[in-house]
Amino acid sequence: MSNPQTAHRANPVPPPTKHQLALMIWVAVFPTLTVLNLLFGDTLADLPSVLRTFVLATVAVPIVIYGLMPRLHKIRAHILMRRATA
Repeated sequence: MSNPQTAHRANPVPPPTKHQLALMIWVAVFPTLTVLNLLFGDTLADLPSVLRTFVLATVAVPIVIYGLMPRLHKIRAHILMRRATA
C-alpha cells in the first residue's frame, strides 16, 4: 500500500488541472478527427450522420486515449520539470 507522501515524491508532477486536461484533449481530438475525416470522409459520406459519428468516435477514442494522451502527459511533465529546474 502506498503512502500518499511517498507517491507524491515518486511523481513530482501534479495531475493536470481541468483546463489543462481540456486543452490536452482538444489538442489530441481535433487533429485526429481531421485526419480521419480526410481519410474516410468519402467512404463514410453515404452513411447517416449518427452512424458516421459512431464510426469516427469508435476509431478516434482509442487513438486519443491510448496513443496521444500518454504522449501529451509526458510532454506536459517534461515542460513542468524543465520549468522547475530553470
